[in-house]
Amino acid sequence: MNPRPGGRRLKTRAAVAAAALSGWLAVAGPVAGHGPAPAEPPSLGGLVVGWSFEPFVVLPLIGTAAAWLWAVRRVDRAHLANRVPRRRTVAFLAGLATIAIALLSGIERYDTTLFSIHMVQHVLLTLVAAPLIALGGPITLMLRVASARTRRNLLLPILHSRVVRGLSFPVIAGVVFAAVMWASHFSPLFDAALEDALVHNVEHGLFLGSALLFWWPAVGLDPSPWRLSHPARIAYVFLQMPQNTFLAVVILNAAAPLYPHYASLDLPWGTTALADQQLAGGIMWLAGDMLFIAAIAAILLGWMRREERDSAVSDRRADRERDALRAREAIHAERLAADRERPGR
Repeated sequence: MNPRPGGRRLKTRAAVAAAALSGWLAVAGPVAGHGPAPAEPPSLGGLVVGWSFEPFVVLPLIGTAAAWLWAVRRVDRAHLANRVPRRRTVAFLAGLATIAIALLSGIERYDTTLFSIHMVQHVLLTLVAAPLIALGGPITLMLRVASARTRRNLLLPILHSRVVRGLSFPVIAGVVFAAVMWASHFSPLFDAALEDALVHNVEHGLFLGSALLFWWPAVGLDPSPWRLSHPARIAYVFLQMPQNTFLAVVILNAAAPLYPHYASLDLPWGTTALADQQLAGGIMWLAGDMLFIAAIAAILLGWMRREERDSAVSDRRADRERDALRAREAIHAERLAADRERPGR
């Protein structure tokens, strides 16, 4: 039997997308090469206004934002009584904006010069952008905007595949996220990323991808092969915090620079590679713990609101049952009264 035309088209589109991604990765390195160390130290104003236009970051972000807004409008027009919540669009676009800040602002100018600035970049990608994107519910939106055939033949089979079931299992997702963090900081990958823009892009992709995988079950808005209760989500996020703290402490207490690239730089404006590395460890420790605690507080707040909604639903159900019982009792009492008033009784 010949494959369906729709299936062939989907496979063709997937192949084209894969080829485009490969081409993007292939040319990103030489086009986005790292320049020399800036002549002046970073300043707040420079980090805020020192934006660059990198097409291999800007164009995907603009395309993703445009696709999101198009999908939201399409779903809203088709489901007037069940529109996409505005807070999800705000969260998703804020996640994309955070990626832009990490990779296009003045932060990007100093990421291969100062480890501390590089750490800010990674914190933004993994602990700010990723949970915000997950809060947007992108999988839910894709399922709602797709046709029934696309959902049946493509999206749902991927969502329920063995690979996705395995990677999305909370223990595996947490281990993958932690492994990427440790392996990247204590392997030749990190120093190679400082020397080669292509490797740097791959590193950013690993950070963001593993973070999205980690935050998927923690946020719990999108359908998943594994559904965690709110207490389990709190435990899941809480258990990730110690490994982040321990990694930060290891970096903070290292007796020598960990990366030859930073150690070899002769900066004209002062700081040593070791002092900068210690600052990076402190940023990872303090910012990481604060963001994990904020995430736990947000999950706890969501749990409380869920309990309030469930309690309100239970109260309304109990009220309806009580009203129905009283109505039946009133009818029964009327029948008894009518029986007593009949002649001969």
